[in-house]
Amino acid sequence: MNVVKTIALLGCLVASCSAAAEQDDYPRLSLTAGAEYSTGTYGGDADIEDFYVPLKATVDFRRLSFRLTVPYLSVRAPEGTVITGPGGEPIPGTGDIVTNSGIGDVIASVTVLDVIRNRRLGFAMDLTGKVKFGTADVDKGLGTGENDFTAQADFLKFTDRFTWIGSVGYKFRGQPPGAELDDAFLASAGGIYKATRDARLGMFFDYRESSIGADPTQELSLFLSNRLGADWRLQLFVFKGFTDSGADWGAGLHVKRFLPALR
Repeated sequence: MNVVKTIALLGCLVASCSAAAEQDDYPRLSLTAGAEYSTGTYGGDADIEDFYVPLKATVDFRRLSFRLTVPYLSVRAPEGTVITGPGGEPIPGTGDIVTNSGIGDVIASVTVLDVIRNRRLGFAMDLTGKVKFGTADVDKGLGTGENDFTAQADFLKFTDRFTWIGSVGYKFRGQPPGAELDDAFLASAGGIYKATRDARLGMFFDYRESSIGADPTQELSLFLSNRLGADWRLQLFVFKGFTDSGADWGAGLHVKRFLPALR
């Protein structure tokens, strides 16, 4: 399963911020709905298919951005599989193939924008803190039941039509009964190209250390984001994994609505 990025992935977050940045008034409220599919064996013997449907509310201020994500999750996998969280690697089970669904782990985050900014060099750094609450059903294997905490720094270099983006972070894992999950280093690199006034193209490479002692996850993602009128934005994305700890491939879409009451 691959998100949040989230966002999906870092590209989704930045594309959303880029759309909002074209407006000048604060605060800004937006709602995002999405549908994301991924599949892979994750080192097991059978495919784990994950269907993730997040609903996200975002409130942007000039220097702060608050996000809350409430997802629905459906997983077809061997019985005993445990989903460790959005963007995390599942722990494969060994039983019969079953399908479980329900509310996933709720995620809350806050981003401090322009912690460092140099307009002459076209450079900025943002800092994000994120909490994954263990709200998913443990008995169904939809979560670990534990809270995870992530700290992340994003580095942005702006040019005329292209924005280079690098990110580093660290995830602190809660420890569920009967399992030991390692904390994990995260990194991402890529960029966003402003193809037209309304369209953005992006590509990112993501690296995540394994929390279960497997090879690090390495994924390449591509996305297209396009504004649909004054208050809507559509984003499509695909990604490909290159190690057993990540999904083989995945795809999805996000639809974002800027609420005019706060614009």
